[in-house]
Amino acid sequence: MMRRSVAVAVLIGFAGVALTACGERPQVVQYKQGRYQGKPDTPPYQGTPFNGDRKQWDDAIRTRNQNQNEYKRTG
Repeated sequence: MMRRSVAVAVLIGFAGVALTACGERPQVVQYKQGRYQGKPDTPPYQGTPFNGDRKQWDDAIRTRNQNQNEYKRTG
C-alpha cells in the first residue's frame, strides 16, 4: 500500500512538471506609436576597426567594391 501511494505521488509530480511546459504565456507586442522598441543600432563605422572615422570606412567600402569589380580585375 505504501509503495502504491509513493508511485501515485511520483506520477502526480511528473504530470505537474509535464504540464508546466504547456503554460507558455502569449507574447503580444505593445507598440508605442513612433517609438522603436528594438535594440539600438550603431552606425557601421563606429566599430573597432574604424573607431568612428567615417571617411576611413567609406574608403574601405570603396576599395572592397573595386576589388570585386570584374572589369577592374581582368583588365
